[in-house]
Amino acid sequence: MLVRDKGPRTLARGKRPEDRTVEELLDGGVIVLDKVQGPTSHQVTAWVKDILGVERIGHGGTLDPNVSGVLPIALGRAVRMTDLVLRSDKQYVCHMYLHRPVPEKKVREVIGTFVGPIYQTPPVRSAVKVAMRVRKVSSIDVLEVDGRDVLFKVDCDAGTYVRTLCVDIGEALGVGANMRALRRTRSGAMTEKEAVTLQELTDAVVRWREGDDTWLRRIIRPMEVLLEPLPKVIVKDSAVDAVAHGADLNAPGIVSLDEGIEKGAQVALLTLKGEALALGTATMAARDMHRAYKGRAVRTVRVFLPEGTYPRMWGAQQ
Repeated sequence: MLVRDKGPRTLARGKRPEDRTVEELLDGGVIVLDKVQGPTSHQVTAWVKDILGVERIGHGGTLDPNVSGVLPIALGRAVRMTDLVLRSDKQYVCHMYLHRPVPEKKVREVIGTFVGPIYQTPPVRSAVKVAMRVRKVSSIDVLEVDGRDVLFKVDCDAGTYVRTLCVDIGEALGVGANMRALRRTRSGAMTEKEAVTLQELTDAVVRWREGDDTWLRRIIRPMEVLLEPLPKVIVKDSAVDAVAHGADLNAPGIVSLDEGIEKGAQVALLTLKGEALALGTATMAARDMHRAYKGRAVRTVRVFLPEGTYPRMWGAQQ
């Protein structure tokens, strides 16, 4: 993290994400839901909407009805961030069934060849255009081989079809294979360890309405969690309201930033309190932002923080 001279202190407003009330989280929070097999992602999202009594809700990354696991649910203003979840890398645990027996050593060797860029054609029944595309498999860990049953964990790009991966592995083995079961164990920075069931959410809401918000505050996370995979730029209080009005961020308005940001990279703009301010595109590399005393550093693309959350001090960053 590169840190600039903060300059004069200003009277800040806003609120740290962890200090928000349940009502504020319902208008800008994320639930890591543990979806069960059976219902569609849309059905589960509709049930969460009814349980919470919210108006705006959305899910990040559709899971087929027969697939279980991590389903991020965005509430209120966080709905505008769901595309970030869709683009985040994923982790799955898959049960693959081989159509004929294969020695375990060969199974492990062939599966290992699928690490790296792979070509895939989405299944015909998928919701996307059926066209050849490239996806990256970061790692495949074979957890168990029991006869024709193979259990493996895969880390991969968003949009990777594990069902198709099983078919391709079967073809490479020369025996054929199909996916028997699939569970998503991670979506971006959100893992199954923090996922909650619909029943747990319902119980937490009941307790909240009875006056105890402890459980629900643990379940609804601030929407900033969706920005975790992105490099960060921390903005001076004096520059926050200008960006909230859609202005680009100039170099003097930066307090600190992550190292390694390259020109053209997508970045998350945060306040000193850690609030999600905006998404932007870096117009300078990190090393240049750190040294610059004027000029545009980040082009603002999408604003999250409401106007007027911080005092209007336009010109203070120029």
